[in-house]
Amino acid sequence: MWVYRSGHLYKDKQIVLYDYHKTRNSSHPREFLKNYSGICVTDGYQVYHKVEKEQEDLRIAGCWVHARRKFDEALNVVPKEQRKKSNAYLVMKQIQAIYREEGKLQELPPDERLMQRQLVIKPLVDALFVYLKKMEPTVPSSGQLRKAYTYILNQEKYLRVFLEDGEVPIDNNASERAIRGFCIGKKNWQMIDTINGAHSSAIIYSIAETAKANNLKPYDYFVYLLEEIPKHMDDTDRSFLDDLLPWSPNLPDGIRKN
Repeated sequence: MWVYRSGHLYKDKQIVLYDYHKTRNSSHPREFLKNYSGICVTDGYQVYHKVEKEQEDLRIAGCWVHARRKFDEALNVVPKEQRKKSNAYLVMKQIQAIYREEGKLQELPPDERLMQRQLVIKPLVDALFVYLKKMEPTVPSSGQLRKAYTYILNQEKYLRVFLEDGEVPIDNNASERAIRGFCIGKKNWQMIDTINGAHSSAIIYSIAETAKANNLKPYDYFVYLLEEIPKHMDDTDRSFLDDLLPWSPNLPDGIRKN
């Protein structure tokens, strides 16, 4: 199940879309993003970078949570009494400092956020990569720490993209949260045992998660849709759908979360 969603720094018109395919090959994001112009924040899966090279108006930004996660995994194999002196710990503290400063910018408009990122966060990112490149020769040739170093150094180009645009999130945590419920629930969904069933579940999840992202009550929103859409089945003009969108001001107050 592929998931695409609008950046969480946008407060209005949040969209979460699930797109089911049998494989994870590059043809799927290539098709979905073929008319997209802008930046996508992703993990380090090479498929995204391949599609970026093919599409002139698409740019990939890296996810700092995925970079941090690799060092957390490396830290977990270090004996507890040695962790605070370990290389992985020192890297994570630097990433923590980047996140601490980024957290102060969440309520700023994009232009001010970009300015603060350049003034405050970029020097921290620069210092981190200077440290990583200095220490990289001392890292063992195998193991979790080597994997973490390989990942973050290979991703440097993409991890720096958020510094150039105030509307680009530092990570794709919003998408991770959107897919988590699906991943947890799928083990219990014995009825979804066909391709059509998977496609249907993608549609339902897209509506439900988009409703949640726009501060609606998913169940009440579904009820409202199922009551309203049948009233327009004979309409040739589909403009009524504008009033049913999750961000429409014409939705009843009762389906909105307090």
